[in-house]
Amino acid sequence: MEPWMASTEWANMGCGSALSEFDCVAALGQARANSAWATHWSTWITKADIQEMKGYGLNTIRIPVGYWIFEDLVYTDSEHFPQGGLAYLEQLCGWATDAGMYIIIDLHGAPGAQVAQQPFTGQYAPTAGFYVDYQYQRAYWFLGNMTELIFNGHHPAYAGVGMLEIVNEPIPNDSLISKYYPNALATIRAVEAQYNVPAAKHLSIQMMDARWGAGNPNTDLPSLSLVAYDDHRYVKYEAKPPTTQAGYLQTSCADQLGGNWPLVVGEWSISPATANQDDLDLTNSAANMQFYIDWWSAQVQAYEMQDGWVFWSWKTDLNDYRWDYQLAVRTGVVPQDVEDAYAFDCRPHRR
Repeated sequence: MEPWMASTEWANMGCGSALSEFDCVAALGQARANSAWATHWSTWITKADIQEMKGYGLNTIRIPVGYWIFEDLVYTDSEHFPQGGLAYLEQLCGWATDAGMYIIIDLHGAPGAQVAQQPFTGQYAPTAGFYVDYQYQRAYWFLGNMTELIFNGHHPAYAGVGMLEIVNEPIPNDSLISKYYPNALATIRAVEAQYNVPAAKHLSIQMMDARWGAGNPNTDLPSLSLVAYDDHRYVKYEAKPPTTQAGYLQTSCADQLGGNWPLVVGEWSISPATANQDDLDLTNSAANMQFYIDWWSAQVQAYEMQDGWVFWSWKTDLNDYRWDYQLAVRTGVVPQDVEDAYAFDCRPHRR
């Protein structure tokens, strides 16, 4: 959970000024934190949300989870995370499976934190502590257990899971490419072999693509069979982002992405650069709705030329449809039928 995206929810949970889940649990104590998260999980995303997604023509859900969802992995003398999440994950996957959706489970928070001072890792760690052998071992344990849940025959809710992302948004590190990626792949394939999973039903194993900047994930992989890639396409964070409506449309209409294939654009938004997002022609006001309809459409068209996309995020409490797909549809910025993206003609906007 990222506090900036759900500040009201975060406050209602009692987390106040805590920077991360780790910090909030440490402050509240385990029992109180468990109660707060149980309420959050049972109300934030429900079966009705999944049905609403399906009704809008969405067919894929990406679920970010932390390694601590397997509580045996947590060092209880020094790590502080909410407990009880695995039951909710299974419930959520069951709803998505029943709706016929394709599920990506993403190791969003890695042991030791894959990035420093980033709440999405579940902790506001001063340094990135993931890139050492003993933390890799905990991540392999997570991936192996998750694969076992999917294939051991006792958890039909996970039948819709088709892809495991083995770490979200890592930073450059030699051992990530030479050690973690090949061993993570081997761990998943070994569990599939244990359960005699036919090759055609193997999981796709996803890594950030070379464009992300953490290295070429293919360098030391023994096989590229059912390997997939992730890119997070936030135009707002480009080194020189556009500053006008025309600039954003030109950028997205001409966006070829490139990089590794097959690629899923696992995160994107319609939020402009922070320095310009409150400019008169870029605010999320009624006057600019047509621009945001068009820019959403341009990005959908670009990412559909890859292997698909997932918007970040489905729901926030920012009251800003530029980060909130559900609100964007309800506001009329995103059409109720995703196929309507093709009503927009990108050709005049290409340079």
